Amino acid sequence: MARTLTTKKGHAIYARRKAIVEPVFGQMSTLQNAKHLLLRGLDQARGEWLLLAACHNLRKLHGVVGVSGLDTLATI
Repeated sequence: MARTLTTKKGHAIYARRKAIVEPVFGQMSTLQNAKHLLLRGLDQARGEWLLLAACHNLRKLHGVVGVSGLDTLATI
């Protein structure tokens, strides 16, 4: 890993992680207090993760369109 990061290509690939994946986990852990899953078993853990992801997406949607935009979307 350290050797890969010394190349320009490796550094560019690693830098993309900050913009693609890691902010989602950071926001989920801080805003939704989702540092670890609370339910046991694969099906229950998957369901909990899907619920957390849905809440994360709704939070993002609310930030973009606001409450009035969500009301408009609900009437469609």
